[in-house]
Amino acid sequence: MNERIKKTMENLEKNNMKAFFVETKEEVVPLIKTLVPEGSSVANGGSETLKQTGVISLLESGIYDFIDRRGLDGEEVRQCYIKSFGSDAFFCSSNAITENGELYNVDGNSNRVACIVYGPRQVIIVAGVNKIVSDINEAIERVKTTAAPPNTQRLSCKTPCAVTGHCISLDGENPLMCDGCESPQRICCNFVVSAKQRHKDRIKVILVNENLGY
Repeated sequence: MNERIKKTMENLEKNNMKAFFVETKEEVVPLIKTLVPEGSSVANGGSETLKQTGVISLLESGIYDFIDRRGLDGEEVRQCYIKSFGSDAFFCSSNAITENGELYNVDGNSNRVACIVYGPRQVIIVAGVNKIVSDINEAIERVKTTAAPPNTQRLSCKTPCAVTGHCISLDGENPLMCDGCESPQRICCNFVVSAKQRHKDRIKVILVNENLGY
């Protein structure tokens, strides 16, 4: 574990978020099994990292009560989101994690950030070490250049960043956190910073010593 990872984990702990470290993505699922009892209700936000680490396969394996939103739309998916809000464990990744122990997440639909902020009994965030940044300013830049553009491409969103590979706001002189496009398919709608938490260890962060997700 290098000093940057160690510093990030120490500051996550200071901010009342439980930090874990594993060397490989194959170690994530066995760790989760120790944190979430069988039969628990579980849900997830969209995440390539969860797919890469086998977490999605675990959730759908049958040992949990999986609140599965896939293939749903309209009122059905809305009810699924509401049910997820009361789950025992909610799984997702983070767009960025600062060395100061803060989580930075930007969503369009925002069911993910809603569950991070409040609702599920515990939130388990799985992230590769590529998500670690120095501070919030670097986190903002990371979303605008590294996280949002490939996600808009993956979701086939018609946004400028899907074409250019970076947020249109970066073409200006002094882009601010919330600056962006006017596309109706914009995915950067709600910006959430999770700093020191009131409920100790509700949020758990599993750092994987690999590059994962966007």
